[in-house]
Amino acid sequence: MAEYKVLYEDNHLLAVEKPVNIPVQKDISDDDDLLGLLKQYIKDKYNKPGNVFLGIVHRLDRPVGGAMVFARTSKAASRLSEQIRKREIKKIYLAVVKGDLNIKGGVLVDYLLKDKEKNIVKVVPETMPGGRKAVLRYTVIENADKLSLVMINLETGRPHQIRVQLSNLGYPILGDKKYGGGKNSGYSDTLSLWSHILEFKHPVKNEIIRITSNPPDCYPWNLFSKLSDLSIYESLITESVKNENFPEDI
Repeated sequence: MAEYKVLYEDNHLLAVEKPVNIPVQKDISDDDDLLGLLKQYIKDKYNKPGNVFLGIVHRLDRPVGGAMVFARTSKAASRLSEQIRKREIKKIYLAVVKGDLNIKGGVLVDYLLKDKEKNIVKVVPETMPGGRKAVLRYTVIENADKLSLVMINLETGRPHQIRVQLSNLGYPILGDKKYGGGKNSGYSDTLSLWSHILEFKHPVKNEIIRITSNPPDCYPWNLFSKLSDLSIYESLITESVKNENFPEDI
């Protein structure tokens, strides 16, 4: 059974550190899924009879680990979903990409189209029917061993967005077989993408909730000394986003 770590819990929310390579919901593999495990956790801890409600308000790809929040009530689910729709939730990710990315950072704006049959996403021209605008801001934290540690502020939540946009930039995420970062000699076999921070307004209380999850102390994350203090990089990408007016259709 997959192990997870509870990061925050009250009557309205349950935030956990999602393990790598576990689906959020049941898929064709029929492996354990995080939603099912957490429902059982609530059922056992609080002696809940019958079915347990737990609402999914955002998703992480199966190979991605890190911070994830679920709603324990329908009211919380509705209010969190509204914050996501209005882009009021801060979502910060960390990624290790292949190559020495020697610019300080920037903003990526692409149009993405998903092939549902092949479960793959492509960058397409703005005029392509079905293409959806995808926006993220990134900053390069450190280079080591022909790899780069990157922090990402996700402005839109498109399927596979970070993976596709970084690959399109020419720096695929290490271990991403689907988008060009697949295993080479000496490289990791695990997708090096981590949900680092979620910050949002509590759906009931008048307070800001900040959920933080750090990558594991193993390759390739342990190549980078600056992982111990990331606050300056977070402020760089979040302050710059506040000062920039993105179009309403993102």
